[in-house]
Amino acid sequence: MRIKPEEHAAIAAAIAAAEARTSGEIFCVLARQVSSYRDVSLVWAAAVAFILPLAFIPLGFEARWFPGFAVTWEAAHLAARDVMIGRTIGVYAVVQAAIFIMAYLFLRIPPVTRLVTPGSIRRDRARQAAMHQFLAHGLHVTRERTGVLIFAALSDRQVEIIADEGIYSRVDPDVWANSVAVLTAGLKARRPAEGFERAIALAGGVLAEHFPPRPSNPNEVLDRLVEI
Repeated sequence: MRIKPEEHAAIAAAIAAAEARTSGEIFCVLARQVSSYRDVSLVWAAAVAFILPLAFIPLGFEARWFPGFAVTWEAAHLAARDVMIGRTIGVYAVVQAAIFIMAYLFLRIPPVTRLVTPGSIRRDRARQAAMHQFLAHGLHVTRERTGVLIFAALSDRQVEIIADEGIYSRVDPDVWANSVAVLTAGLKARRPAEGFERAIALAGGVLAEHFPPRPSNPNEVLDRLVEI
């Protein structure tokens, strides 16, 4: 999903309209992906490589199952058995490595990665990314600590709204649920700009109720959507 220049302008206008009714500051970020989740894929691949070969053991797994590893001499039965055990251990390790590589490559397919990544991990990383953007764009240094970040992560399918302490201390966090819902709906419908505009309007209404505009009401944060 790409946001066109005219849609960027519409979002900026929606922020300006919302901020005209409040001393709060609204900033928006759209992230393509907040994490590669490579570590999650590695953990799953390691688990598969450890567990799957165990299923062969009750079946009498031996190196002789694989071409080129059979013992063809019988001069000393005990020595032959020792060689077979050593080869079997080596083959088992190779099988584990092959399963690990195949599982990892399969788990790196984006839809599969998203499926096997727990929702709690995706939420936590989206929240961390949102907080980084909140601090990076100076929303924590507004005069009355009334900055609000509306953050969406496309691939991660996560939406976060972060309010500075001046707002958090006076506004129930649950009031942002409607803003999250409309933005999520816009993203699902592949109309992100519309989702942001509606979320901004709702957030602006909350801010206007609790933080009316000051006589001097400078624009402390640029009215814009940033794509990363």
